Amino acid sequence: MKRVKALFILLLTLSVLGSAAAAAHAAPYNGYHYSYQGGPTSAPYPYLPENVFDASGTVIGALKSPEDMYVTPDGDIYILDSGNNRIVHLNREFEVERVIGEFQNGGVTDTFNAPEGIFVHSDGSIYVADTANQRVVELAPNGSLKRIIGPPKSEIIRSDFLYQPSKVAVDRADRMYVVGKNIFDGLIEFDSVGEFQGFTGTNLVKFNPIDLLWKQLSTREQRSQMALFVPEQFNNLDIDANGFIYTTSNEVGDAETIKRLNPTGTDVLRREGYHPPVGDLQFAYTGSITGGSTFVAITVDKKGMFAVLDSKRGRIFTYDKDGNLLYQFGQIGDQVGTFRTPVALDMLGERMLVLDKRLGRITVFVPTDYGAAIREAVSAYYDGDFEESTAYWEQVLKMNANYDAAYVGMGKAKMSDGDSWEAMHYFKLGNSQENYSKAFERYRKEFLLSNFGNIMTALFVLAAAVFVYRYMRRNKPVIEHGIVRTPFYVLRRPFNGFWDMKYENQGRLGVALFLLALLTFVSILKKLYAGFIVNDTDIMLFNSLQEILYVVLPFVLWVVANWAVTTLMDGEGSFLDILKATAYATLPLIVIYVPQIVFSNIIIMEEATFYYFFDTVAAVWFVWLLFVGMMTVHQYSASKTIVTMLLTLLVIGIICFLGLLVFSLFQQIAVFFGTITQEIIFRL
Repeated sequence: MKRVKALFILLLTLSVLGSAAAAAHAAPYNGYHYSYQGGPTSAPYPYLPENVFDASGTVIGALKSPEDMYVTPDGDIYILDSGNNRIVHLNREFEVERVIGEFQNGGVTDTFNAPEGIFVHSDGSIYVADTANQRVVELAPNGSLKRIIGPPKSEIIRSDFLYQPSKVAVDRADRMYVVGKNIFDGLIEFDSVGEFQGFTGTNLVKFNPIDLLWKQLSTREQRSQMALFVPEQFNNLDIDANGFIYTTSNEVGDAETIKRLNPTGTDVLRREGYHPPVGDLQFAYTGSITGGSTFVAITVDKKGMFAVLDSKRGRIFTYDKDGNLLYQFGQIGDQVGTFRTPVALDMLGERMLVLDKRLGRITVFVPTDYGAAIREAVSAYYDGDFEESTAYWEQVLKMNANYDAAYVGMGKAKMSDGDSWEAMHYFKLGNSQENYSKAFERYRKEFLLSNFGNIMTALFVLAAAVFVYRYMRRNKPVIEHGIVRTPFYVLRRPFNGFWDMKYENQGRLGVALFLLALLTFVSILKKLYAGFIVNDTDIMLFNSLQEILYVVLPFVLWVVANWAVTTLMDGEGSFLDILKATAYATLPLIVIYVPQIVFSNIIIMEEATFYYFFDTVAAVWFVWLLFVGMMTVHQYSASKTIVTMLLTLLVIGIICFLGLLVFSLFQQIAVFFGTITQEIIFRL
């Protein structure tokens, strides 16, 4: 019995310890992901904290205000311990290999002074942006000095140029790129022998048009005190396996805050995701932390996926090479898995390392099954293994059914595999109109090639049917007057049509109400069945009653407002005349919307201009008929009709304002009586 009790206590103790260990690795924040609509949705954690390295328990002592970090392909970790003016070299097990704090320079011992950037070449050479010393130091793999690259010298350098290198990177051709503090000209480029070659990748000047106008209207003294319009400066960089330079800048929330520069300095970053790579899409505008993400570091892995570090909220955002957001994690805080002042990040295999300047430590994150499946799916696709990529995306969807990028990934895999129809299906599920358009274009070509004979036969039969119909119509008396043809007669001869409607009694209230109902029905059909290329309607959120309100309410407001205005301006049209004329004027919308719905399902994105052109034609035609109808039923001149229509719009605005005011008043009254009721209930 005692043994059973002892065993039970042992198992209980182990389970408690196991729970505590698991809790230590749990993320102290909620996982989320952004949908194609830009709203955050709940999502599993892509990465979880594994351990923390702060060097306090080693012989080298604690890190002090570390500024940068670099991980080599072999797993060696170099930390730029700026507060101690040294380089700490660790192996992949986070064991200290060596510390470089000084070197011989011309027979004299030299040291770093507040360095901020480090880069390790494939040959083992170490480059340090020795900021306060205004130089870049290149060390040999053994830590001895190879050379010092000082300030750039050229006739194009301005006289007040202050050289303070903060970050450095070297490409495969041994060209060196330096980020300088308060340098707005771009990256500073040196060749393999350290000669200045110029600036590359300069950001464009961006300004607010209102600020520009105000500056033009200001005096010279006022302009001298205003902020200058200057390009945003770079603050970090990394080089991928193909030699492209990834940069981040101080611009917050701008689509070009991340760039991928080719050798000519041109930005070639793909931005094909639902949203540009700007970090958080929703954020507070008031409080202690406001505005969009502020990126301070970037790292690119061998598959082209790049991760950026947001210092404002302590989050890491990872994108694929097409600019699709894959996942994000992290937060500002003091718990394991959070940061105080994150300044650098890098990859150690599949692990993510984040350097915290204020806490003086590295937090190591490991991918969860969810994060690993996403990375494997993207990697398999880029390797051309579409079957494996699809299998991983299916795993992702089992863990997060709202992950739109998984559907897009499966669609790309199917499309690369030649299955355009299935690709269209997945692109539609993933709400990717651009990719859907590409898949549909290919499917349409395949369909036309395989069914060309049947299509030509159908067109011939249709042409023959039209010919027979027109021949029979020419030989049959046509009814020139009558209620049934009046709405269509208005389309061809609006002046005569509206005259007949009012003064020949050929317009009927029932027909007008039928046209209004038909317009509402066609508008609902357009929302539901227009082609995916031009249709952003979310079926899950679609409300038919709301759509009815969108059509009927403006119609009623127009009729009421126009009747009120024209009554005061001697208009001859009655309330029913205005209602019928307005309803008949909507016929172009009905006539154009029906074939437009069909057309929208057979076009690709490049042909969507024609779809929107039909919208414009329908709107212009409607406004023209409405103008003619109001002028005819009220017997106004053209100028007076325009004035009354503008006044009608003004009255509609007043009615809406008063309606909102009344609604707000009743809402406040309801809240007041609700509060009184609750107070009475509590007191009883």
